[in-house]
Amino acid sequence: MKFRRIICAVFFTLATMSIFVFTLEQNHGLLQIYFLDIGQGDATYIRTPGGHDMLIDGGPSRIILQKLAEVMPFYDRSIDVVIETHPDADHIGGLPSVLERYNVGLFLEPGIESKNAIDDEIRRIRAEKNIPRELARRGMIINFGEGAHFDVLYPDRDVYGLKDTNEASIVGQMKYGRTTVMLAGDSPKKIENRLIVMDGERLKSDILKAGHHGSHTSSGENYVKTVAPRYAVVSAGRKNRYGHPHADVLEIFEKLGVKIARTDREGTVEFVSDGRSITEK
Repeated sequence: MKFRRIICAVFFTLATMSIFVFTLEQNHGLLQIYFLDIGQGDATYIRTPGGHDMLIDGGPSRIILQKLAEVMPFYDRSIDVVIETHPDADHIGGLPSVLERYNVGLFLEPGIESKNAIDDEIRRIRAEKNIPRELARRGMIINFGEGAHFDVLYPDRDVYGLKDTNEASIVGQMKYGRTTVMLAGDSPKKIENRLIVMDGERLKSDILKAGHHGSHTSSGENYVKTVAPRYAVVSAGRKNRYGHPHADVLEIFEKLGVKIARTDREGTVEFVSDGRSITEK
């Protein structure tokens, strides 16, 4: 397996176990980010310049396996890091299939309980396959090497007793060189405002994945202004019953000159960073 974990406090370093595999999986200096078209839900796959990878959420169903097969190298049967932003079915419905199919190096979650049976299945598979698990907390850095790392901004505290699972959503920035992608699950405006207070201009990112599939519960105007993205990505299902993305959120993006990409219209949305700039493919 290409994953080896060294933990020092809250710092994670990923390294390959085979020089041959490492060389084969080099990504020629590019960070690839795929917002997967999995219907009404979230799933983001990231492949680093060094050939490491991370999956953030798994969508609502086994369709995630098909979508991963479309973007991962055919020979790759492992994923270095899998993140469950929060235990809602449209984010974790496909994760049991992922954990069964792939060798996973690290499973990161916020630590909130849910009544969701899918969460129970994930725990069972993790235990059977002895997959390492950590609680995401502010200050953690997952270092993929080659200048690529994922920084956890939230949760900044224990979220176990929260009634709203969205408020427990893991928020983090994927950074490579001078480029940054903001990823925030279904984090609501309440948490967005908390992040503004804690981080201010540090939130500035090239890409913002719109929280909660473009719902008006997320993507507040002050937050979008602070992040100041060039692109906003909405992960939503075609003609979904929630009306995502909501018109007022799209208006905020348009008002602030943010280019909008939508999985319900474009299918899987891909971006590539060379460490200096990010472009949509």
